[in-house]
Amino acid sequence: MRVYVPLTLPGLAAAHQAGELGPAPLNGCAVTPALREWYRSDDLEELEYAALGRAAQGSLRLLAADPAAPRRRVVVAVEVPEGAVAAGDPGEPGAVRLARAVPLAKAAAVHLDAEEAAAEVAAAAAALDAADQGDEDARFTVDSADDHELMWFAVQEIPNLI
Repeated sequence: MRVYVPLTLPGLAAAHQAGELGPAPLNGCAVTPALREWYRSDDLEELEYAALGRAAQGSLRLLAADPAAPRRRVVVAVEVPEGAVAAGDPGEPGAVRLARAVPLAKAAAVHLDAEEAAAEVAAAAAALDAADQGDEDARFTVDSADDHELMWFAVQEIPNLI
């Protein structure tokens, strides 16, 4: 099963150094029945893209909690056995939890914002609390980060990314 794990660049550097994503438990996003119902599509590629988008939102939350991290969303796609995946937050479509650290060797790809997205991602991270409180202008700012597609990188490229 493919799980999209949200990180920050410092988190990616730590995973690279440790050789694994962890410590457990790890929150992630995947194509789950709840995501299928929420997204209403049978196209697996579209569903995977929706799960990636949900994980990018998780990365934005990590950035909001770590003001020192570079303002670029990071998502690592990992392949894990279905038995390693448990349901995550029931209010979040696609949310899953991994009970164990995942070896970086199980990573299929890294998704990362381009440097040009940093200003809008920074604004979105700063507006996140207000958006959660119902501020529509802040919600617009947060949603604007989604206008930036995450770039795809091979796992071998991690040293160059960090």
